[in-house]
Amino acid sequence: MKQLIIFCISILVATLTSAHAQVGHVMQGIGSVNMSMGGAATGQPTDISGALQWNPATITTFNSNVVKLDMGLFFSAPELNSSVPEFGADGQPTGNIFSGKTMDDRGLSVMPSLSAVWGSEGSRHKFGLSAFGISGFGVTFPENMSNPINMPQRFGGFGHIESEYVLLQTSFSYAYKLSQNLSFGIQPNFNFAQLELAPNPTADPSQAGYPVTDRASAIGYGAQFGLFLDTEAGFSAGISYKTTQFFSDFDFSNTYLDNSTSQNSFNMDYPSIASVGLGYSTELMDLALDYRFINYENTDGFSESGWTQTGSVAGFGWKNVSVISTGLQYKGIQNLPVRVGYTFSSNPIGQDEVFFNIPATAVIQNALQVGFSYIQSESISLHMAYHHGSSGGSTSGQVLNPNFVSAASPYGAIPGSKVSYDMTTDLIMAGFVYQFGYK
Repeated sequence: MKQLIIFCISILVATLTSAHAQVGHVMQGIGSVNMSMGGAATGQPTDISGALQWNPATITTFNSNVVKLDMGLFFSAPELNSSVPEFGADGQPTGNIFSGKTMDDRGLSVMPSLSAVWGSEGSRHKFGLSAFGISGFGVTFPENMSNPINMPQRFGGFGHIESEYVLLQTSFSYAYKLSQNLSFGIQPNFNFAQLELAPNPTADPSQAGYPVTDRASAIGYGAQFGLFLDTEAGFSAGISYKTTQFFSDFDFSNTYLDNSTSQNSFNMDYPSIASVGLGYSTELMDLALDYRFINYENTDGFSESGWTQTGSVAGFGWKNVSVISTGLQYKGIQNLPVRVGYTFSSNPIGQDEVFFNIPATAVIQNALQVGFSYIQSESISLHMAYHHGSSGGSTSGQVLNPNFVSAASPYGAIPGSKVSYDMTTDLIMAGFVYQFGYK
């Protein structure tokens, strides 16, 4: 087991730099089974990855030692649109509108996850270990003379826009059966994140515009707690709370278009998440329903918005998010359970903050998942999942400029302008499970 875990961790670390969340900043689900259940697992632990991610108390339900490795290929298709009024030589609007769109050309990303659960037969104690890419975003919008927002900075646009954020969380979990039906779980988390921005709006602009920055790293920590009730009559319920994951600052080294340099720091924590879930199981099916509340409005990096006095961006300005996840697993086909899941998420980006969030356009409102498993033996099983998500329409607002800030327009909205983005996401994921020990 030790050699297998070391091998899996090596794969996970090697692919960290390309991991992205497929439904926005917070991962909708972890691994092929939990993903195909719509991410629902707080009160219905269908597999160990979902259990360790959403409610560590639920790992007491697994009657063997388990190691699970998942690998996914993720593709997103954001589209960035903008329009601004044209002005004549006299500085007055001509009545014409200059508009265009740019398609993202990032391509495929890799999404890995690793988890393990173990304990002694008959013991009330259960232990877990996980390494998940739990968060991320990224866009690549090339310079585009036909789209105002992607015109070179010397012409008033941002030019080439690229971002990449990844967060790897490693956790050790402990669960204890308080009684035959009730379990408690605790999970300390240790996090590593990387962020790259081009241009870097968190830095002060110069006469040459905003700079390009290197890839910066940050270390974070936090915890998660959970309770799980199994009635042994088919019904189950769970509740969990993941604390804010507190991070050190991202320290950027910036280079401007005139080759001058600067440094700045930006703090971005991971929000606290409260989850409640219900489950119902029979010999033929498993039902799961989760509700999650993601507290962005009290999280550094997301709580603030607008311009600083020097013209840099203060933060993303996200609203709190509500998520509903539901999944169904049908077990009527021998050795071939099939699953379907759906996830709804509210949009954290308000109209006034759309412009500030161009580097993080991953807004997915509706997501549909399907999947199946092939149980080869008592020890080995294989799992597949497919995800498709959509933003449910464009997120739109006005183009902003700190030079236009006034009492009537505190964000500096350019009259008659518009910026919007929408996207779709697709994911194919495969998983491998090895069980050993008692059944």
